[in-house]
This record gives sequence, structure tokens and C-alpha cells, in this order.
Amino acid sequence: MRSASPGRRARIRRGYTAWLTTDVVLISLFALLGHLSHYGTFSASGVARTALPFLVAYLVTTAILRPWPRALSLLRTALPLWLGTAAGGLALRVLFGDGAAVSFQIVALGVLGLFLTAPRAGARLVRRRRPLPPTTTATSRTQGAST
Repeated sequence: MRSASPGRRARIRRGYTAWLTTDVVLISLFALLGHLSHYGTFSASGVARTALPFLVAYLVTTAILRPWPRALSLLRTALPLWLGTAAGGLALRVLFGDGAAVSFQIVALGVLGLFLTAPRAGARLVRRRRPLPPTTTATSRTQGAST
């Protein structure tokens, strides 16, 4: 098996930045929505306190997985990122002294599962349905045809 050239590896990692940003925004959105539903008002420190354990767990899981070459893989990227983020985030919440009631665990697992897998599944669908560019022979045949 050949390994990618250093230039290609750098491009792949840079391309993963969009996924990293998307995931961080969605994890933060999970914390924001949860905070608003429980307290009814916005508090930056409250949202940060809720999001921080999950963001740390996500970043640790990302560092372990190194998923940039297979960003759209559901089994090798999305599923481990989801489970690592949820389990690690819940464990860190307990370590930080915050609660992790069963109802919160269920909601966290469900929402993070949706947020970390659905965008990749959608991107895979779009990529799969994108029409292939016409071949040179097909293009040259249709250029001379009258409509």
C-alpha cells in the first residue's frame, strides 16, 4: 500500500477543517439548545460549561482517529466520533461535577448522533448522486448534433 505524498496529506488535512468546524458548531448548538430549553435565557458561560466536556471529548477522539482521509465514512469516522464524543463528554461532565441523568444521556446520545452522522450521510448522498462529467467522445458526438 502506498502512502500519500506529504503535499496530498496536507491538502486532505486542510479539507478536513470544514468538517472539524461543522462538528464544533453542531456540538456547540447542542449545548446552546439544551441550555436554552432548561434555563430559558442565553448565558455564554452556561453554554460553554455544557459544551466544553463534549468539545474536549470530540477533539480527543479526533486526535485518536485521525479521520481526515476518510471524513465521509460512516463506520470508520462518524460512528466512532459520535460515540467517543458522547461517552467522553458524559464522563467529563461527571468528572467536572455536573450531572449526567439518564434522560440527559439519552438526549445527548440522540442529538449528538444526529449532528455528527447526518451531515456526513447527506454529503455521501450528494456525492453519490452528482452526475459524472461527460466523456470526451460523448461530448464530441453531441457538439455536432443539431437540436
